Amino acid sequence: MTPTTTAARGEHGSSGPAQNGASPDAAALEPVMRRALELAQRTPAGANPRVGAVVLSDDGAVLGEGWHRGAGTPHAEPAALEDARSRGHDVRGGTIVITLEPCSHTGRTPPCTEAILEAGLRRVVFAAPDATAEARGGADRLAEAGLTVQAGLLREDSEALNERWAQRMAEGRPFVTAKVATSLDFCVADAEGRSQWITSEQARAHAQGLRRRVDAILVGTGTLAADNPRLTARTPRGEDAERQPLRVVVGLGEVPADAAVRGTDGRFVHVRSREPEAVLRELARLGAGHVMIEGGPRLVGAFLEAGLVDELWHYQAPLLLPGGLPAASGLAPRALGDAARFRVEGTELLGPDLLIRRMAVSGEAVTTGAAGNELGRAALYGAEKNH
Repeated sequence: MTPTTTAARGEHGSSGPAQNGASPDAAALEPVMRRALELAQRTPAGANPRVGAVVLSDDGAVLGEGWHRGAGTPHAEPAALEDARSRGHDVRGGTIVITLEPCSHTGRTPPCTEAILEAGLRRVVFAAPDATAEARGGADRLAEAGLTVQAGLLREDSEALNERWAQRMAEGRPFVTAKVATSLDFCVADAEGRSQWITSEQARAHAQGLRRRVDAILVGTGTLAADNPRLTARTPRGEDAERQPLRVVVGLGEVPADAAVRGTDGRFVHVRSREPEAVLRELARLGAGHVMIEGGPRLVGAFLEAGLVDELWHYQAPLLLPGGLPAASGLAPRALGDAARFRVEGTELLGPDLLIRRMAVSGEAVTTGAAGNELGRAALYGAEKNH
């Protein structure tokens, strides 16, 4: 894709206009941008975009690399600059190649634009503009400061990497991960409803890492009644983690006063709604940027039916459970051409089990009419199993 060049003030007038066309060496930077995209794939999907960065010397040598490791951690740009410094390199006068426009606002971390300016870099090349209004404007800030800024190199690749994040930002809702643990025949429990334990201790410990990352864990009233779960995040030693997600129960019925999910830390939330969309709006209002669904087949099915599952973590055990409960239920019949599609993001062996991480493909997620949405809302309150 041909980049768009935003010129520094001194080169093309005081307004720093965007111009079509690539700089003479833009093609040479394509392999570097592809490396930045590879680094970005290491960023866990969730509340924040997946971003990678590579710092180059003025003669094109790689000085440092970095990627965003998750909410609250340094962004890709300062991570790459720190990597270069840790290797003893002087980055002044160099170039930074980034998969996303540098942010210009202060959130949990300082603006990346300021880190770039303080480092004394000469040029910034990024793939895609930031999709968020609060973070947008970094390119203009850098151009106004006198840097050469180029945008658009492999833009489509960067946007594809963050398509579900961009969609959740546009919709003003949390990023949604559904976690399921199944047998080889995709059952989450046997015919009697028993699910403890389908997967191994290694897989369950790995899932605790996901709990520690998210802002909220969501179950329905069926799981609450069946399992009385605590929904806490635990450390590898089995202790409660310092940072705990919101523990969310969805349903119109009362949550018993002695329910384990209530806890004593004020992190329990009861969302009284039958609308998956309304549930996510309430969680967004409470500040949750990444939600994990840990309900059973009908709860997972309800959010799939509503097209609201961005990511699927599938822990699969090497056993068969004929006649067991399927991983998702309540989905309306659908023709092959209308099927929701997920791409594989990665796989990992966890003892005897296999983890498959999948991301929904935007524009091809499950969508329904009024009847389907009503089915999805009703499914929130069916029998569920927490695994």
